[in-house]
Amino acid sequence: MAKALVVVTTLLVLRNVAFIHAAFPPSLIVDMVQIILDNYCSPEKLAGLKEAIAAASGNTEILNIPDGESLSRVLSAGLQTTINDPRLKISYEPDFVPVVAPQMPALPPEQLVAMLQNAIKLDMLEGNIGYMRIDHILGEAAADKIGHMLVDLVWNKVLSTSGLIFDLRHTSSGDITGLSYIVSYFTSADSVIHIDSVYDRPSNTTTKMLSIPTLLGERYGTTKPLIILTSKNTKGVAEDVAYCLLNLKRATVVGEKTAGGSVKVDQFKVGDTDFYVTLPTAKSINPITGSTWEQTGVTPDVKVNAEDALATAIKIVQLRAQVPAIIEGSAALIADNYAFEETGADVAAKLKGLLENGDYNMVVSESDLEEKLSADLKTLSGDKSLKTTSNTAVPPPINYTPEMYIDLIKVSFHTDIFENNIGYLRFDMFGDFEEVKTIAQIIVEHVWNKVVNTDAMIVDLRNNLGGPTTAIAGFCSYFFDADQHIVLDKLTDRHSGISTVLQTLPELTGTRYGSKKSLILLTSGATAGAAEEFVFIMKRLGRAMIVGEITFGGSHPPKTFQVGDSDVFLSIPTIHSDTKLAPSWEGSGIAPHIPVAAAAALETAKGIFNKHLAGQK
Repeated sequence: MAKALVVVTTLLVLRNVAFIHAAFPPSLIVDMVQIILDNYCSPEKLAGLKEAIAAASGNTEILNIPDGESLSRVLSAGLQTTINDPRLKISYEPDFVPVVAPQMPALPPEQLVAMLQNAIKLDMLEGNIGYMRIDHILGEAAADKIGHMLVDLVWNKVLSTSGLIFDLRHTSSGDITGLSYIVSYFTSADSVIHIDSVYDRPSNTTTKMLSIPTLLGERYGTTKPLIILTSKNTKGVAEDVAYCLLNLKRATVVGEKTAGGSVKVDQFKVGDTDFYVTLPTAKSINPITGSTWEQTGVTPDVKVNAEDALATAIKIVQLRAQVPAIIEGSAALIADNYAFEETGADVAAKLKGLLENGDYNMVVSESDLEEKLSADLKTLSGDKSLKTTSNTAVPPPINYTPEMYIDLIKVSFHTDIFENNIGYLRFDMFGDFEEVKTIAQIIVEHVWNKVVNTDAMIVDLRNNLGGPTTAIAGFCSYFFDADQHIVLDKLTDRHSGISTVLQTLPELTGTRYGSKKSLILLTSGATAGAAEEFVFIMKRLGRAMIVGEITFGGSHPPKTFQVGDSDVFLSIPTIHSDTKLAPSWEGSGIAPHIPVAAAAALETAKGIFNKHLAGQK
């Protein structure tokens, strides 16, 4: 009400000007306001306008407005600011010439063919990709007249393509009644779809735009790629076409944000004056979003400059042509190699089901495909390690000198001796057995000998991200006696079909810690892979107490597989622990005996040992 009062007060002030200007009748402002009230597409923005006119009727201020053009500019600025709609304009046009909407001329068939060929550009690109450019959206009346000819000359050539690029970068005019026709050709005939709702203010009616069940010619279907090109010049009905197909998830929009035009803008003459009111008389409300493209424009899925849109669209269509083979190839690799056979078969079947349901129809880049595939694999399997990956080349081995090894070990391991002779050992990655074997003596001298003679030990794995599992048996063996022959785990490699029994080693470099002294392992949500296998073994055998958080729930080191000849690679766990010995830790993680926040785990462990060791004294 307050905003309306401001604008109407301004208008009535200007009305007083009209009284002293011979060219403007006294009713000018009131007539303008009435046109707006009767025809503006969003009447809710005008609430209280009539009441505000009555409230401001006593205004007697006089402004010095020199002419009609100046007056129209002031009025337009006031209205646009108050109603917040730049489409609402007042103009002064003494030489006004009405715009006559073009009509379809009654041309002989050969001239009509030539006209259509000039109006619609059609091309067949490499890879059986269709390209169609339309610069004016035809309405229902035009479609009735030339529909059969359009199907014969244009549409039938498009139908056989593997994907279509629909160019609306230059489309700035059209008839809203053509919306249903265009959308229907790219949707299914099985059910009627509510495409759009258009509210017309002058008639105070809302028209539901529905898909058409019966069309001339065949439909393009719902699965073949459809890319719509847009630019800042895409305007009006063309924006509605792009917005509807985008939100129906039938098309991918590539290019620039569109103009943000209107469904319908009309111009009204104000009485017998040379003033005109231009305003939107209809508005579009999309049934899916509950919003509109008007004024705001359509934001593309892939933002590129208009001149780069076609090349980008071609790449997207080419990628989508490869998607079925990539998804099916991924499913086959998982079914044949995933560590848990039943789960692998189930994931593969469901992945192919997603492909058949069209879940991969809208990918726009290889990175987009990889991201979606990884997310789907995690959802279907519950395995964080089953995902897409990069094919990173293994760096060549480095020839370390003994001094370099010592420096490396000093930064890779951290040791300490706490109160009551409690040893502390932290390392954040397991090494490969063959690599560790060559430097075992150095590790023993510079790391292990510092903690081996303690009365109890804390092994901190809170930041250990895993690594190879080949050294697990050796590390476990340090915490058992030499005369003990213990089966630690049985690993099954689905890819090779080989099962490996992990057992304690009879001979080790350096002194064993033995099986009698107390051991606590610290864990967190980051503890993963080989570190989890170590925790799994020590917990199952009752050799250590686990303090901290549930571990990451990763896997044994996965293998990398290329999907066919594509640039997509999968990380697939192929090895699993023996589930007959204990529930699998892969995917679910390992629960601690004493659950505490990772940050509090060390102090908790020290407190346990201090109490235990103090009681022994």
